[in-house]
Amino acid sequence: MSLHGTYDPQNIFAQIIRGELPCYKLYEDDDVLAFLDVFPQSSGHTLVVSKKAAARNILDIDADNLCKVMRVVQQLTRVLVEGLQPEGVQVVQFNGAPAGQTVFHLHMHIVPRYAGQGLGMHASSKADPAELEQLQARLVKCINRL
Repeated sequence: MSLHGTYDPQNIFAQIIRGELPCYKLYEDDDVLAFLDVFPQSSGHTLVVSKKAAARNILDIDADNLCKVMRVVQQLTRVLVEGLQPEGVQVVQFNGAPAGQTVFHLHMHIVPRYAGQGLGMHASSKADPAELEQLQARLVKCINRL
């Protein structure tokens, strides 16, 4: 897909937002939803999406909704750093298939980076559901302490 096109309300993130598909939710408010990536590049890989903006990428989203997403990205990055103690963290966002975007609903990736560990190839292997549930519980406890 190119950078331009029509938003598909049946994309997987739209279905998750509507509650039609499950997720390992870390955070939700009226505007933003954050959940663990089921195809993580590292332990704690989190996705943050706008619930209100029908935006395919950063070119489509209005500034107010982008600011709401970024506020949550910053908060959850702090939680991931505190809760998982990575040596680094990547915050990335892809626009268009040639740039690596695979789901055409604006989303931010928060990817903890651990010394001596390379990144897994995104979407190459699905995480163990039991491990995701444990990680979700651990991180939600960190969020609730803030």
